[in-house]
Amino acid sequence: DSARNGFSFKGIKDYLECYRSGKLTPSQVAKNIIAMLEDCDKSTPPLRAIVQWDQEQIMLMAEASTTRYRNKCTLSCLDGIPVCLKEEFKVVPYHHRVGTVYLGTQPEAEDATVAKKLREAGAIIIGVSNMHELGTGTTGCNPNRYHKIPRNPYNPNHFTGGSSSGSAAAVAAGLCPVAIGTDGGGSVRIPASFCGVVGLKGTFGRISCHGCLPLSYSTVSVGPICTSVADAAIVYSILAEPDLLYPYGLKQPKATLSDMCAPDLKGLKLGVDWTFFKACDAEVLSACEKAVKHLQSLGASVVEVSLPEMEEARVAHVICILSEMRDFLQPDFNKHFHEMNLETRASLALASQFTALDYIKANRQRTRTMRFLQEIFSTVNCILTPAIPCTAPRIYESDLLTGSSDMSFTVRSMRFMQLGNFTGIPGLVVPIGYSTAGLPISLQVMAKWWDEAVLLRIGLKLEQFRDQTKKPSIYYDILA
Repeated sequence: DSARNGFSFKGIKDYLECYRSGKLTPSQVAKNIIAMLEDCDKSTPPLRAIVQWDQEQIMLMAEASTTRYRNKCTLSCLDGIPVCLKEEFKVVPYHHRVGTVYLGTQPEAEDATVAKKLREAGAIIIGVSNMHELGTGTTGCNPNRYHKIPRNPYNPNHFTGGSSSGSAAAVAAGLCPVAIGTDGGGSVRIPASFCGVVGLKGTFGRISCHGCLPLSYSTVSVGPICTSVADAAIVYSILAEPDLLYPYGLKQPKATLSDMCAPDLKGLKLGVDWTFFKACDAEVLSACEKAVKHLQSLGASVVEVSLPEMEEARVAHVICILSEMRDFLQPDFNKHFHEMNLETRASLALASQFTALDYIKANRQRTRTMRFLQEIFSTVNCILTPAIPCTAPRIYESDLLTGSSDMSFTVRSMRFMQLGNFTGIPGLVVPIGYSTAGLPISLQVMAKWWDEAVLLRIGLKLEQFRDQTKKPSIYYDILA
């Protein structure tokens, strides 16, 4: 717990305090959320964070939680906590559209593993959140009739980032303190960074992807987007375990939060490749360099490392993720081409130019890059980079009608993200400040496979660097 002056986001702890003291019940909170969701849809422009929700479903979960609090038999510290899940997950009874107009024609009858676990923990699922169509971009721009463009709560004229765009917007706007996203090329960490909240991409396989559309089976990890590092740790500790229905995570070591609350960072070595680190906007660089100094002041040492073949790894990641998506979406591409957004068509058309030889070479590069990382992690505990080289881009009128396709922005926004997706290592982004225009800036911490605990330990200390939290211009205080 860190006491703060001025604005602070309402997190899990605030909800639990209200429930335990009897100040509010989960049912009262649910009614507030329903009123806010109605308001979001009517506002100008509409927030478009949550794209499907059901009043009756929300109230059922909230009333069950209220009864548990009354009888003092709560299920976990997520009992009564509002959460949303990216539309990429199957969530009963919503449509599993995955950002499209043609998928999920019938309401879902079975939950994804993550949705099931959240229900078992007593969470109130407030709906499914907006996403970039089929997860194919990093802006969150999705102009189709079911989705529209989610707005950045810090400035509604700017994008949220993607592809877990609605998840980050919902958390930053106060609709829920916890959202779940997927990350194949930065899709949890980019929107979390642009919207000024915390995003954790687990190690590949750490959190089950079962019940999630398998767009790219070798790069995608699941992770929480939260208002604080402590909340991300709570959600992670509940979701991170093997799932018999998801083979990639079966042999994982037990998830721990060891030393997370250590008083300082003594003994930790933070690796920085300064050449790689510095390829970002001046404002971003300045904030990130100061944040690194802050970690040093807490006893950590900064070690210069060299991340070899980053350009090769970048290209190889693009080949892997796009080839796998193109393979999985072959029937959609043939049958629903004209129902897809223009940007999705362009990305999948580009993907169809890759050959089997390209894919094999890309995976050889993956083996090399993982070997380089093994060596680096034998000398340091983590690698630090800015989260994204720039702040959230502006939304133009034409984006609302035809969408946005800016390859140079896509490439740039993924610069510091791809290493984690390509090799499966975990990554955490923490907001550290704001640009002169008031848009959030974040730092990223990456660690070796299965070592999320060290990320959370460093993340907690990183949060203390931000001397103030700016209140988003769109913010709903559900507990007020």
